[in-house]
Amino acid sequence: MAMITTDYVSTYSGNRFYPLRPHIDKVVIEDIAHGLAYQCRFNGQTQVFYSVAQHSLIVAGLVPPHLRLAALLHDAAEAYLGDMVKPLKVLLPEFAVLEDKVSAIIASTYDLDFSDYAPIKRADLIALATEKRDLMPHSAERWAYLDGIAPLPGIIEAMGPAEAKQCFLHAFAQLGGLGLAASSPFPGRTNGR
Repeated sequence: MAMITTDYVSTYSGNRFYPLRPHIDKVVIEDIAHGLAYQCRFNGQTQVFYSVAQHSLIVAGLVPPHLRLAALLHDAAEAYLGDMVKPLKVLLPEFAVLEDKVSAIIASTYDLDFSDYAPIKRADLIALATEKRDLMPHSAERWAYLDGIAPLPGIIEAMGPAEAKQCFLHAFAQLGGLGLAASSPFPGRTNGR
C-alpha cells in the first residue's frame, strides 16, 4: 500500500499553507483568528486555557495607536506554524527563519510594517510577565529576559477560544484591518485596568 503524503496544512477556511516553500493560498483573517484562539500559550502548561489570540489582544492594547494592528498580528504566523516554546525555538533555528517568512507573507497581505518592532517587543514582554504571574503560579523561577519588566496591575481573566476569536476579529476590524477607520482600544481582559 502506497503512503499518501501532503506537503500542505489545511486551514480553518479550507485554504492551504505550504511550509516547505513557504506559501499560503490565501491569507484570511478568520484563519488567523481561529488558529490563534484555539492555541494555548506556553504549550498548554497554564493554570487555565489561555490563547495566543488573547495574548495578542493584550499586546495590541499596550502599544501606540499606529502600531496596534501590527501588534495584534505580531504572532499571526503561529496560526499556521503553531506556538513553539522559546527553548525549542533556540534549538531549531530554521524554525525562526520559516516563522519570519510566514510573518512577511502576512505583513505583505495586510500592508504591515514591522520595522518599528521595539515597542511591540516591550509590550510582548509586559504581557509575558503578566501571563507568567497569573497563569503559571508554579513557575516561580526567574526568567532573565523579564528582568526589569513589570507585569500589568490587573489580573488576566482568560477567555474561551470562541470569545477570543470574536474579540480578535472585532479588534482587527476596529484597527482598520477590514478597511474600517481605527477606533478606541479594545479589551484583552485583565481586571483592574
